[in-house]
Amino acid sequence: MAVQPSTYKLEFPYKRSLGPVVGTFLTGLRDRKILGICTSAGRVLVPPLEYDPETGDANPDDWREVGPSGAVEGWTWVEKPGPKQPLGHAFAWALVKLDGADTAMLHALDAGSIDRVQTGMRVRARWAAETRGHITDIECFEPFDPAES
Repeated sequence: MAVQPSTYKLEFPYKRSLGPVVGTFLTGLRDRKILGICTSAGRVLVPPLEYDPETGDANPDDWREVGPSGAVEGWTWVEKPGPKQPLGHAFAWALVKLDGADTAMLHALDAGSIDRVQTGMRVRARWAAETRGHITDIECFEPFDPAES
């Protein structure tokens, strides 16, 4: 007796709940605002965390709008980005400490060339044309000279 092959479809039909902290942060991005959460000691964490990394205590529901400008604290250059990278041309991954924040967030920096990137440089968020409540609502950061504004 011959065994007939069977076709199976394997899937994981579930939705992830973001919770109040990540959900509030992403809703802010959708509205073109960058929000941080303030710890009981007064430190503003961006991106926000549910718990204070220094004490382990739950962070109070104390939100602060930060940025959208800040300074680069560290970076690395990507000369040939892969297909799943955020930009289709050379760029930097940068740790950006936004104005009003006490921590830095990692995001893409579109500086044009490696020669234009340096620690301490001022940058600002470049928003996606359409925002939808995702980290990619910040398309990337770009060099910013406050004197030119």
